[in-house]
Formats: sequence, structure tokens, C-alpha cells
Amino acid sequence: MPRTETSSGLVHGADSRVGIIAGGGALPGTIAQSLKKQASPPYILMVEGETDPDSGLEDYDHEVMVLEDAPSLVGRLRRQNITHVVMAGEIKRRPRLAAMRPGFGMLRYVPALLRALSSGDDGLLRFVVTWLEDNGFKVVGAHQIVPDLLAMQGQYGKIAPQKADWPDIEAGRIAAEAIGALDIGQGAVAIGGRAIALEGIEGTDAMLVRVKDLRDHGRLAGKRRGVLVKCSKPGQELRTDLPSIGPRTIDAAHAAGLAGIAVEAGGSLVLNGPEMIARADALGLFVIGLPPGEVEHGQ
Repeated sequence: MPRTETSSGLVHGADSRVGIIAGGGALPGTIAQSLKKQASPPYILMVEGETDPDSGLEDYDHEVMVLEDAPSLVGRLRRQNITHVVMAGEIKRRPRLAAMRPGFGMLRYVPALLRALSSGDDGLLRFVVTWLEDNGFKVVGAHQIVPDLLAMQGQYGKIAPQKADWPDIEAGRIAAEAIGALDIGQGAVAIGGRAIALEGIEGTDAMLVRVKDLRDHGRLAGKRRGVLVKCSKPGQELRTDLPSIGPRTIDAAHAAGLAGIAVEAGGSLVLNGPEMIARADALGLFVIGLPPGEVEHGQ
């Protein structure tokens, strides 16, 4: 069977196979299901302690890897005849350097690895992409396999932002882009036209819990609305770690008392879209995809 390039950017053929390095969340399972429907079932490399136990990934050809065994990644993928690699899902911790044993083939990467481990998430992921590509793998993004995951521009569902929400959207985007430029996080919450919470390495869910706690303790008295804004980091490696939202984000934003969520169209992922929209409509939250660049104000 000849090798042919598809619109997704993947190569399908008798000698091609996709490997998914799977962290937590719904994204790895969504990608695996899409590949299965394309008659290209993937090989799953689940990161121990990170992959959700109810993800269903055990139903695929798979193995579990301890994070400190990352230097063996190239060998593991080669043994499975992997040609394309997608990194998907949240990995909450970093490997313990003292427990890692780089093989001979990785020794020349050790200085770059040390720099990457001391940098932000995007810096570390860029190192992994370079390392894999240097070893002959083609790294692809989740959106290249499942294009429908990319956030679209405009309103999702029945709820629209109110005029008073747009200053929050603008303030949240400015703040999210600022911390993104520092490779810290991808999201911010704004209330009353100013950012009141920034996403750190603990992630979006933990930030929203902080906002909920601020409300519960009266720190946000009189500020009943507010917006979560998520966007990719300036200059981010778009094949890895795009910001994402889904039904769980809707529930967390509602618990935090927010009016809605805004994401960067074309630079963010929407997981379980129909379920997310139904949940947002039921809870009265708006979800909107912002055009790349400056915020366009609503009327």
C-alpha cells in the first residue's frame, strides 16, 4: 500500500503507525477513538499516575511508562514501529532528575534536557518534540488528527456575553497572553474589568477553585459575574499542550460563579463539544471563540 499524505497531515500506509503519549483528561481517548474510526488504531503509551483510570485506553494496544523512564521513550516507540507521535493530556509533575538514567543515545541531549526541566511547560515540550524528530518520528498535534477539536470563532450555544462582560474578556485575554509570554500558564479570570486570578503550573481547575474560594470568603463581594479566558502562549509549539475546555471546565466555571468562558479560536481545543454546549446552556454560561489577535468588542 503506498504512503499518502492526508488533509490531517498524517501519513497513512502499511508502514505507518501512530503512537499516543497519554497524560490525563479526555483528550487522549478522543484521539484514540478518532484513529480507530479511521481504521488506524493507535499504540498508547500511558504515563503512570497521570492517565485517567476510566479513560478506556486499556482497550488499545498499550503499555505503561514511569515518568522517570522517559529516556527509554525512543526505544519503546521504535519497538512498536511507531512513525507518528502525538502528545496529549495533562502531566501534572516533572520527572525526578536523580531517578532518570539517560542511555548512550541521549547523552548529547542532557545539557538541553537540564535547561528544559528548569523552564516552563512549553520549553520542556519543545525539547521533547526536537528529541523525537531528531530520532525520525513525525510529531503531530491533536488538532491534526481531529480537526473538529479546534475552537471556532463566535458563540457556542444559546447564551451570549452581555455588554458588561466584554471588559472582562479583554482584561482576561491581556492577562492570559502576559503569563503565556512568560511560559507560566494559558488562562486568567477577570471580574469587574480586571484580572483577579492567573493560571499557574497547577492548571485551570485549581485556578477556578481559588476563584470559588475567594467568592466563598467574601473577597469578591458584589462581583457576581466574571470570565475565564484561555489562549495559546505567544509563539507556542502548537502541536503540544494547546489550551482546552470541556464539560468539566463548564462545571468548574459555574461553581466559581463566572458568567462564561472565552477561548482563542484556532488556538484552543474544545473537548466533547455537544456535551459542553448542553452543559453551558443548562447552567446559563456563555462560551465564545475569540478571533486571533485583539478582542473584538460586542455591541
